[in-house]
Amino acid sequence: MSTPTLHRTGSLLASPSQQLALLEEVKTVAFASRLQAIGAYPLRPNDLEVLQLNLGYQCNQTCAHCHVDAGPDRKEVMSKGTMEKIVDVLSQHSIATLDLTGGAPEMNPNFRWFVETARPLVDELIVRSNLTIFSANARYNDMPEFFAKHRVRVISSLPCYTEANTDRQRGIGVFHRSIDALRQLNRVGYAQPETGLVLDLVFNPQGISLPAPQAALESDYKRILKEEHDLTFNHLFCISNLPISRFLDSLVKTERLEAYMQKLVDAFNPNAAAGLMCRNTLSIGWDGKLYDCDFNQMLDLEIKRDSGRHIDDFDFAQLVDREIVVHQHCFGCTAGEGSSCQGTLV
Repeated sequence: MSTPTLHRTGSLLASPSQQLALLEEVKTVAFASRLQAIGAYPLRPNDLEVLQLNLGYQCNQTCAHCHVDAGPDRKEVMSKGTMEKIVDVLSQHSIATLDLTGGAPEMNPNFRWFVETARPLVDELIVRSNLTIFSANARYNDMPEFFAKHRVRVISSLPCYTEANTDRQRGIGVFHRSIDALRQLNRVGYAQPETGLVLDLVFNPQGISLPAPQAALESDYKRILKEEHDLTFNHLFCISNLPISRFLDSLVKTERLEAYMQKLVDAFNPNAAAGLMCRNTLSIGWDGKLYDCDFNQMLDLEIKRDSGRHIDDFDFAQLVDREIVVHQHCFGCTAGEGSSCQGTLV
């Protein structure tokens, strides 16, 4: 198998097209063929209930498993003009959930304006926060209060309830800064039954393992975080590491790509296909381009349309009738109990 060439300075990451080629080099069944065998191809949406927006790739962390390749050096940021177009879409269509991600979405210079403007237009607004952005940076210290004021649902990555495993995946000192941030969120009412403010955590496995059963792991998280840190949260979401970006880079360098892909293929669960997040979610890139999911966005796999592939040409009726673009990385969403931004699928 060939080694990917340099994509960005200081990175061994392959370009999106090279990543797709690397996945195709692994000799295994095609994801589209597996869907066809269960009568689920071509894959189409059930509805359009969620807009997931990537507000930019800039982040205060550089996590080893990050599928966005986010970090402090990234310059891609959604403009206020693009945000205003999204606000227009929300005002014209009934879309239940707005899901803000990054990088660290809070680092977008228009983040607060956007939350304040868009929140009244949706039933639920989610921010996917890495926690450390406001626990270690004075500029964002008041973010828990801002989230609570606007009744934002906070979903945060905490890949383990132990310091060693968390810091190994996300960087030295991240665990303790994350614990401090969770305390701040609890203090303003998050995960307290009387407030209705929702705080969820996300688990990503390390290495080439699939996530453990979500319900059992959630129970362990809740018990240990309460006993050792007096912390509470609402739900734990288990998300598989998809073989793209930094994780793909690691798989190639350690010569484990074929083994991981075979693991995903062998664990294919047909029941997960019915609940794939691309069937009710549309991903919008920092530049306004439209994708079937956040993972497709990172691989530059735009939606399958001759036109209307940008927020400027948003057409609700055509979007709910589109054919969803799939590739080999999609096995990561159908392996085991399934995987989505809202946790397991079955």
